Amino acid sequence: MSEQSTWERWYHRFVSADQEAEEDFGGTERVSRGGVRLIAAGALQSIGDQVVNAKTVLPWLLAVVGAPAALVGLLVPIRESGSMLPQAALTPWVVAHRRRTRVWMVGAGGQALATVAMAGAALLLEGIIAGLAVLLALALFALARCLCSMAAKDVQGRTVPKGQRGQVTGAATMVSGAAALVIGVTLHLLGPDLGAPVLAAFLLGAALMWAIAVVVYAGIPERPQDPEDAREPWWTETVQLLRQDAAFRHFVLARGLLLVSALAPPFLVSLAVGAGGAGLLSGLGSFVIAQGVASVVGGRVFGGLADRSSRLVMVVGALVASVVVLLAVAAVLALPPGSTALLASLVAAYLLLSLVHVGVRVARKTYVVDVAEGDRRTRYVAVSNTAMGVILLVTGAISAGLATLGTVPALVFLAVLGLLGAVVSWRLPEVSRR
Repeated sequence: MSEQSTWERWYHRFVSADQEAEEDFGGTERVSRGGVRLIAAGALQSIGDQVVNAKTVLPWLLAVVGAPAALVGLLVPIRESGSMLPQAALTPWVVAHRRRTRVWMVGAGGQALATVAMAGAALLLEGIIAGLAVLLALALFALARCLCSMAAKDVQGRTVPKGQRGQVTGAATMVSGAAALVIGVTLHLLGPDLGAPVLAAFLLGAALMWAIAVVVYAGIPERPQDPEDAREPWWTETVQLLRQDAAFRHFVLARGLLLVSALAPPFLVSLAVGAGGAGLLSGLGSFVIAQGVASVVGGRVFGGLADRSSRLVMVVGALVASVVVLLAVAAVLALPPGSTALLASLVAAYLLLSLVHVGVRVARKTYVVDVAEGDRRTRYVAVSNTAMGVILLVTGAISAGLATLGTVPALVFLAVLGLLGAVVSWRLPEVSRR
């Protein structure tokens, strides 16, 4: 079988064929070759993310090396906000490149090097010095991730037509989820006493994933575009875009209100542990397995749905997440503490929220790729992510403050945000092909 038909065969195992749309992007063979490489590189990056995870593996690592507990609280803000806040400032550098594949490759290489540095800290350092070294490497990792986040949307928009982009993102999520299951099972079999050498080995394996992804990405047949003429300074352009583009401002608001599926799961885990669920929910492997199941199921299902209407997937995702959180709150208030029924309710809510979060992520990524073209898409991605970095910090601070009064108030706050997010998302313009 020829190479051309091989690309097509593999691509259309994951993505529904659309010959007319594919012809507009250089033909079926070209789209298939780029699409398969996008899926493979996205999956490799996501596999690495399962290891360099600020909610599971890295907190475990800091505990193993004896870092102060206070440093653990900095992991998620550095990882999430650190990869979002600089994007508007980096936009001029990114849009100056005709080929965005090269920008993505620089970012992936940076993530690989930062992950190697984390592994080195695990093997060679201890205590607060090890913790600070991991945080510094994570900051560099987040900065490199900025470049991948900004460039990936452009490369996908230049390589794959509307109607297939959500399926490409979903397929990469599904493949990485299957790998996460393997990683999670392996960690679970290794038991709760994971030492620094074992975690360092996993980190080095994650770095290898990004290195391979660089090679895979280099072969994507991107259609280069000449950069636009220089505009206003990035800070002026950011303010103008948010002030003057009502549709874009609407999307940023909707995205900010969809944080319920991202911020609620840790609170559910805390409630489950407090209810006597440590035996079921403790252990690093269990959390990675749960994330893997959500990615495998959600990646396949939500990818196709997002291509039909990414807007509706965001609406339904916000509604379902809010309802799940409110049902979990009702279970906490109605069921006896420590009961099996309460624990089962919290575990089910955690898994459902993880699944819904996959759908929301796939949908919002598909929406921002479909809503604009060229360098305008780059600016949309950068400015929305910078704004989200600020919103994430503010929302996280409010929910954390409410959590001092109890976990239930924090969950109710997030559920209300999700309901508002469903309303705002419903009012977004439809941008999907089908």
